[in-house]
Amino acid sequence: MGSLFRSEEMALCQLFLQSEAAYACVSELGELGLVQFRDLNPDVNAFQRKFVNEVRRCDEMERKLRYLEKEIKKDGIPMLDTGESPEAPQPREMIDLEATFEKLENELREVNQNAEALKRNFLELTELKHILRKTQVFFDEQEGGVNQTTESMTRALITDEARTAGASMGPVQLGFVAGVILRERLPAFERMLWRACRGNVFLRQAMIETPLEDPTNGDQVHKSVFIIFFQGDQLKTRVKKICEGFRATLYPCPEAPADRREMAMGVMTRIEDLNTVLGQTQDHRHRVLVAAAKNLKNWFVKVRKIKAIYHTLNLFNLDVTQKCLIAECWVPLLDIETIQLALRRGTERSGSSVPPILNRMQTFENPPTYNRTNKFTKAFQALIDAYGVASYREMNPAPYTIITFPFLFAVMFGDLGHGAIMALFGLWMIRKEKGLAAQKTDNEIWNIFFGGRYIIFLMGVFSMYTGLIYNDIFSKSLNVFGSHWHMSYNKSTVMENKFLQLNPKVDYEGSPYPFGMDPIWQVANANKIIFHNAYKMKISIILGVIHMIFGVIMSWHNHTYFRNRISMLYEFIPQLVFLLLLFFYMVLLMFIKWIKFAATNAKPYSEACAPSILITFIDMVLFNKPKPPPQDCEVYMFWGQHFIQVLFVLVAVGCIPVMLLAKPLLIMQARKQANVQPIAGATSDAETGGVSNGGSHGGGGGHEEEEELSEIFIHQSIHTIEYVLGSVSHTASYLRLWALSLAHAQLAEVLWTMVLSIGLKQEGWVGGIVLTCVFAFWAILTVGILVLMEGLSAFLHTLRLHWVEFQSKFYKGQGYAFQPFSFDAIIENGAAGADAE
Repeated sequence: MGSLFRSEEMALCQLFLQSEAAYACVSELGELGLVQFRDLNPDVNAFQRKFVNEVRRCDEMERKLRYLEKEIKKDGIPMLDTGESPEAPQPREMIDLEATFEKLENELREVNQNAEALKRNFLELTELKHILRKTQVFFDEQEGGVNQTTESMTRALITDEARTAGASMGPVQLGFVAGVILRERLPAFERMLWRACRGNVFLRQAMIETPLEDPTNGDQVHKSVFIIFFQGDQLKTRVKKICEGFRATLYPCPEAPADRREMAMGVMTRIEDLNTVLGQTQDHRHRVLVAAAKNLKNWFVKVRKIKAIYHTLNLFNLDVTQKCLIAECWVPLLDIETIQLALRRGTERSGSSVPPILNRMQTFENPPTYNRTNKFTKAFQALIDAYGVASYREMNPAPYTIITFPFLFAVMFGDLGHGAIMALFGLWMIRKEKGLAAQKTDNEIWNIFFGGRYIIFLMGVFSMYTGLIYNDIFSKSLNVFGSHWHMSYNKSTVMENKFLQLNPKVDYEGSPYPFGMDPIWQVANANKIIFHNAYKMKISIILGVIHMIFGVIMSWHNHTYFRNRISMLYEFIPQLVFLLLLFFYMVLLMFIKWIKFAATNAKPYSEACAPSILITFIDMVLFNKPKPPPQDCEVYMFWGQHFIQVLFVLVAVGCIPVMLLAKPLLIMQARKQANVQPIAGATSDAETGGVSNGGSHGGGGGHEEEEELSEIFIHQSIHTIEYVLGSVSHTASYLRLWALSLAHAQLAEVLWTMVLSIGLKQEGWVGGIVLTCVFAFWAILTVGILVLMEGLSAFLHTLRLHWVEFQSKFYKGQGYAFQPFSFDAIIENGAAGADAE
């Protein structure tokens, strides 16, 4: 459990592997996922490394697998995913895999090419069939006696000169061409024919009702049949060029009816034959893809593992004899024995007789940060890492955030009903997590919800708790223990009077409600909000000050672990004293006021004599004398209050120069005494704000270049000003707990009053129908606005309170994450990238 509160201790190790055993050993380390390798060839180009050819072969295999995957998805064939991860194949198996993929790709490409050619031929025959069918209608009209139309068309297409010349040569014969064109190009095609031929052509067109399949991409396209009549070879050439420009397809169409009928019969016969051949081709293609789909996932895993191994081997160095590979890697100190066992298994698999050697090295580099997580703590650790990865062995806020994050969220979101909805949603995802995790999706919003399912569940549970404290469920209260107030109002007064208020002097019994708020406050329309405001505002300040004090105490653990005595004495202690004497004192005043003053007490401890905590705190800081109290009331809340307040302010103000000057002056004095030799940890502490990495912890060194004194003074000044001013602003920032809680409660009350209460007031069977409709509308608004939108708002405010107000007291987040060589992570990232493509 130690690594839960701090990152794991890391060690830099040097690894010696025999060339014949390197592949198997790296494979075992990839399955283990506990080793982060360093690149020992940073100046070598990626194309000049030893195993670049093997990596290229893996890239080529991946390309072929992606091609197979695309074809399988195009046909909608399910891919078998057993969830198992096969071991990385041996290097000699690469040849078999390459041959298998090559055979499949060639066979599939050949089948696709044949299918495309058959589909193109089928499309041409189908278009020709429609041309023969549509043009037959026109020719039937011509042969059926509609000669006047034909003659008028002929006269319109023949000029005067041609008519005079043709009078002596006999009747003029019109030429024609027929074809198909995309339907959306037809209007422009018709206009171009009219303009280019100056109206000397006659166009007839008819739509093809059924869409046709494009053989290139498989899209459905809509086309139309056209036939163009013209006179003369010149117009014929012009018409054909226009058809070619609009990508219209021309087909031969005989003039004689017998020839057309004979051609149509031949076309129908060929279409039937093509349908048979196409069906056989598609069946063969389907069988090939089904067989490939059964092994595709495993093939992807094998190829990605091989590629990852050779990519990792490219990070190694060769020794002088070219028989040994040398690597450097970061490993968790507790897992060195596990890693050695994995190396031993790899050596045995390879048949090598020389065992691998793993030596621990001394280094001054800062090690990577590695926090062990499980499915429960992973989401909370992700919240912390989003702010910044912890410095090596720095205190990890994640375990404390598991409690404080959902609790502060619940203070703003407190409602038993809304919390139950959120908790049930989180519980459903937790119960179904195995099935939901197997259903991989590209929906980012769903992935975020599912990844934070434990956070959502805890936020819902804590919201139910604070909802019970507030006695608030969908803006109404639960009367579990009975009210401890006695009012002399009748039912009509309570229901109709909008200005009722509770008077503790008259109506209160004197014994508190057993748990949470008394439900009687629901009817106190006049002073309910005033009471809730005072209560929630003070609670927000109390929780905020305790949260910040806890953050300062966490910094003490950092200082003691890294043995920074200067920071512990001249940073931690002044910071804690400053926060306690000012802001924690204000919290104590709140409790004193609650305990000593009450509406039922006699003067000087009655409600009228209770001082304002805010005014008292302002007078304390400004050394102002308090205003004269009302008659028979005391000036101060307790004996010696003025002296204690003056002392506290003077001590708190005195802590500021200590935080500002003590550490820089001690560093300067130490350098003079030690002949410019800095105190151990002091310089690095000044640079990192109190966190340095000692060489005795996990092999990481704290060797930093000596910082100039001017930079140390500037850094310390910024740090001190930020802390002093931040203490005030951060305390005020926690008032967002009160503000959002009030807004959430009021919005829930508005929805109940203006939506649901309308349906509840209706009577009879009509009222039941109205209530059903109104309830559905109210439920949609409740889930959409109060649970989702308000929940997101409270979540973001809670995140800000942890990142800024809490973690700024001790957490620097200046480290870098431990990224081990892990097959699981590589395959997961590869699958996510493939899904995104």
